[in-house]
Amino acid sequence: MKTITLKVKGMSCGHCVKAVTGALAGVSGVSNAQVDLADGRALVEYDETKATPAQLVSAVMDEGYSAEETA
Repeated sequence: MKTITLKVKGMSCGHCVKAVTGALAGVSGVSNAQVDLADGRALVEYDETKATPAQLVSAVMDEGYSAEETA
């Protein structure tokens, strides 16, 4: 398992957090996704043999938010 932090822009409410959390959880290989509205970040634990950082970013962007991997 690997953990990644994504910077997520465009979230403004609890519904946004639910949408981003659901999008990340829907990616095959994701075992846990914690989204922090105040920090604008998502901490994602995933199986790197089933998912890539690009797939995680894409899932968030498909919900209408911008996302990028943090260093």
